[in-house]
Amino acid sequence: MTGGGALVGFHLKHRITKDLDLFWHGQSQLGGLPQKVRDRLTTAGLEIAVVQSGDSFYQFRVSDGQEVCIVDLVAESIPPVEAPNLVRIQDISISVDTPHEILVNKLCALLGRAEIRDLIDVRSLLQAGADLKRALQDAPRKDAGFSPLTLAWILRDVRPTALARVTGMDQAEAEDLENFKERLVSDLQEAAAPE
Repeated sequence: MTGGGALVGFHLKHRITKDLDLFWHGQSQLGGLPQKVRDRLTTAGLEIAVVQSGDSFYQFRVSDGQEVCIVDLVAESIPPVEAPNLVRIQDISISVDTPHEILVNKLCALLGRAEIRDLIDVRSLLQAGADLKRALQDAPRKDAGFSPLTLAWILRDVRPTALARVTGMDQAEAEDLENFKERLVSDLQEAAAPE
């Protein structure tokens, strides 16, 4: 488990989420896994709809008739920068990505999408003590096109105050996130400067 689900469920508990990101490290294709997941969820009495499908990515909309959860299945051929933690819940063991691994992934995700939840997660991870400098050094191992300067350039056009209306975030929180984004852009530019 990784992403917001891992942060909310195991590490920070800083926001709510209605999606689960399940990664299979060391695999380039999901093979028959999506059908197995679908069968198990259906057997549990849940309604399943396929939102996206592919060899290495599957997205399900899962509902119990009242609540909806988006479940992403991802074959991740790129090895993690840090081994996941094994967490025991009742009689089941789950591999959960570490906060550092998630920070690296969130920084890379910000290159390709301007989702406010990623910025919230990066802010929360850094506030909890995550090491931005270390994450910036590890990010190119996940995305060869990653650089602090490229991320700074992309983030300068992200406007949390404008996105707040869509997400239901209040104005004070949006302004705080805007201020964080400006500090992050400055930190990224500083990290990119030659020593």
